[in-house]
Amino acid sequence: MTINIKGLTVEFNNGTKAIDNLNLNIEKGIYGLLGENGAGKTTLMRVLTTILPVSKGNILINGINLEKNNYEMIQKQIGYLPQELEVYPSLTVRDSLEYLGRMSGIPKNICKDRIDYYLEKTGLIDKQNKKNKQLSGGMKRRVGLVQALLNEPPILIVDEPTTGLDPEERIKIRNLLVDFGETRTVIFSTHVIEDIASTCNKLGIMQKGNLIFNGEISELLKNAENHVWNCLITNEKEILELSRYATISSKQYVNGNIMTKIISEEKPRIDCIRAEVTLEDAYLYMMKMYEINDVR
Repeated sequence: MTINIKGLTVEFNNGTKAIDNLNLNIEKGIYGLLGENGAGKTTLMRVLTTILPVSKGNILINGINLEKNNYEMIQKQIGYLPQELEVYPSLTVRDSLEYLGRMSGIPKNICKDRIDYYLEKTGLIDKQNKKNKQLSGGMKRRVGLVQALLNEPPILIVDEPTTGLDPEERIKIRNLLVDFGETRTVIFSTHVIEDIASTCNKLGIMQKGNLIFNGEISELLKNAENHVWNCLITNEKEILELSRYATISSKQYVNGNIMTKIISEEKPRIDCIRAEVTLEDAYLYMMKMYEINDVR
């Protein structure tokens, strides 16, 4: 249950490189992908699921070379939840999942048990007889996740699975992904840093088609040590001045002053004190360093 990517480049017809010479190995467990919109996360997922072709480089999925002749074999290895998915709007939730199960060749009794299990896990069991078009956006996302899980593939790729979910629903989905990833490979793309912190040990950060970080969350946090500061600022003008060379992570008004969390390569002011580093801080620091190096 491994994915090996070597020298992957994806270039569109207009010459834009959506992914530029990416090298990455993903093994069993949950691997998180963070990055701004347009960073290349969705493009990578679309390549791995055979939707987009490889312009240059090599990919092995469970030892199978990702090339057109092997697409059908690879598709059987992967469950995929894209950013946008409309599952048979005129069918009920259960009918649509049963149909997908038949299309995948899952025996009827096994399919029924899996549908029951995943509908319960995603909080949809009481919605099973509703038509998909009657569901809220968050419910549709959960139905989409169930369809990706239904075949219980060795590799699960989910793009923004918690979009549109309330906090309780997000926790259910995160826990489900953690359970599924215990014996399989899960690639989990999101812009919600809390979701990554709650589910993943390893993550990658993408920016402008480049993988600018790949490793353990603890390593990312360590990189940002000594670069996150708490400062008590007296007015907004000072904050504006600081923001020209540093990242303002958070602000809180305290007795007429502004307690400000600042991410900076150097200590921004003599009266600043080191702050505890969160995953969000570490992500912002990595993005800031990439931006500085990219300009150079």
